[in-house]
Amino acid sequence: MPSDKRRAPKKERVEKLKGSGGKSGGKKPKDSQLVIRINAVERDRFVELCDRLDTSAAREIRGFIRDFCSKHEDGGSS
Repeated sequence: MPSDKRRAPKKERVEKLKGSGGKSGGKKPKDSQLVIRINAVERDRFVELCDRLDTSAAREIRGFIRDFCSKHEDGGSS
């Protein structure tokens, strides 16, 4: 994470998850992480492309995971 982007202290982030405000709109809170190791060049290309498309890398990866699970669960064909 670039040093110019600072995250709120953990206590404040947890309070945001617990609060009724925010953009979640009834969605499940994001309460887990998946750590992966990838090539730095590929990561940078992906993040730059996400920026140009006005989306986030995390959003796109979450979408990939949802699509992958839907495709391969419940007897989905390959």
